[in-house]
Parts: sequence; structure tokens; C-alpha cells
Amino acid sequence: MSPLMKAVIFNRYGAAAELQYTTIEQPQIQPDQMLIKVYATSVNPVDWKIRKGMLKLVTGNRFPQTLGFDVSGEVVKLGDRVRLFQLGDAVYARLNQLPGTAYAEYVAVSESVAAAKPKNMTHTEAAAVPLAALTALQALRNQGQLQANQQVLINGASGGVGTYAVQIAKALDAEVTAVCSSKNVELVQSLGSDRVIDYTQQDITQDSSQYDVIFDAVGKQSFSACKPLLKPNGIYVTTLPTPELFLQIGLTSFLPGKKAKFILVQSSGSDLDYLKDLIETGKVRSVIDRTFPLAEAAAAHTYSESDRTSGKIVLTVSH
Repeated sequence: MSPLMKAVIFNRYGAAAELQYTTIEQPQIQPDQMLIKVYATSVNPVDWKIRKGMLKLVTGNRFPQTLGFDVSGEVVKLGDRVRLFQLGDAVYARLNQLPGTAYAEYVAVSESVAAAKPKNMTHTEAAAVPLAALTALQALRNQGQLQANQQVLINGASGGVGTYAVQIAKALDAEVTAVCSSKNVELVQSLGSDRVIDYTQQDITQDSSQYDVIFDAVGKQSFSACKPLLKPNGIYVTTLPTPELFLQIGLTSFLPGKKAKFILVQSSGSDLDYLKDLIETGKVRSVIDRTFPLAEAAAAHTYSESDRTSGKIVLTVSH
């Protein structure tokens, strides 16, 4: 029998109260995996969407399930084929399996999706990074093809993905317009945005500027609504797939001019290394709204679902 550990599981889809802090077996590792002692993980909206059953076409009906894609911790066991890491290394990663298993004291992590933890970050700060910052990086650099001196609009700039997107766009030497509510204007200015639109005061679709890239980090503005704000060859990227969006992606991919795109984040150790360099040179930091102990994951989910968060929510794991 495997050693035991504490973890958060759920036995049916439903409200945050379905989350249980309990004892389960530690995971077995494959030859290309490491066993990580988890010091922190984070809550992403996808976690509670999975818990509610919104993704059950993908996650199925086998229970119990565990949640969590982000992990920061220490390597305590190595698979035979692991070459990049050693016992005792501090690493961070975005797990590449649904529904994720990071709400636990130990997790099996593939070598290819892990990177050395940034030296100037605590585990709490590092655990906030992977899913959100990878989404921002891949949306702007890969999908949006953002270049130096281009204009980018980031909608949802004070959220988990948005706070990293503002900083990454600045690191790519773009000119950043950030969209947020009144209470977060100072925050997004502190992250380096060149201009801020307070959506409680101004309808962003009435903005007179035009942009090379529009990144809707919260999936609240459609391609149709944003199209007038795009330059002739501008690119719109969103985190929220809709039937209308897929139709627009199909249409715009064949025609010259403005493009609609969707970001589906990919786990990537090399991209986490790239982010680590930005973090260690002071270009990117984590904005953490609140931390909860792992045992209080249900309360963390309730807070995340309130839609009032600025930055990330982190779950800390004590051993």
C-alpha cells in the first residue's frame, strides 16, 4: 500500500461544500515523473467550473476527483528517466492532466512541464504563476504575435491572468491599455500599464483608440464588439470559447484582415523557464489577493466565485 497524504477531493459535482479535506494514498510516479512535496497550489476559475460539472464532458463521472493545476514545491522522488532535476530541487509546474491533482500534500509531475522555481519568489508566490501566467504569455506572444511598440488592450487586467498579462506585455515592450474597475486602477498602474480604462466609467467598445492585439482575459467582450477597436490586421484573443467565436475563428483564419483566436493554455517547462527569467529580472511579480490553508479549499472556491478577486488566490500546504 502507498503512503498516505492529505488532499482535497469531491465525490460528486456541485457546490463548494462538496470539497472534502481527507486522507488518500500518495500518487505513484511514472519513469518520466517526479514526486513533488507541495508547499502551495492556487485556485483558478477552471477548478470550480470542473467542481460544478461544467466540464464533465471532459472530466467524466468517475469519483473521487481532485482539483488543482498549479504547484510549487520540492522534488522528493525521481522517476528513472528524469534528467533535468535532482532530489531537493525547488520547482514549479502547471500539471497537464484533467482535472488536476495539486490540491494535495504530494503530486506526480512530468519532467517536461516543470521548471526551477524563481529564486526571488516564495512557494506561495510561485504557485500563483503557472496556469495564469502561461495563459497570458501564450495568448500574447503565440496567439497575438505581440511585438515591441505595438498597442495592446487587456480586458480584465486586475484578474489572475490579467495581472500577469499587463506585465508580460510590458516585458515584450508593447504599449499597454488595461481595463479594470475603479478599485483596481492603482494596482494595474503599478504593474506598468501605460493607460487605464475604468469600465465603470467608460464603455470600452466606445474607445477611440485602435489596437494591434486585444486580449480578453476574462471572456467578457465578443470579437464582434471588439472588431472596431482592432487595427486592419489586428488580432483578438479570448479565454472563453463560444459557438460564435469558433465561427469567427473559422471565417477570419481564411480571410485577410482582423483575426479572432482562442487561447487553450499548454503546460510547458520551457515557457515556465522563460517566465522565471522575467520574474528574476524584476519584470513580473505575483499579485496575491488572499491565501487559504489547503483544508479551507471550499472557502477559497466561494471567494473565487464571488468575482471580486484582484490577482490570485493561493492555497498553502503545511507538512
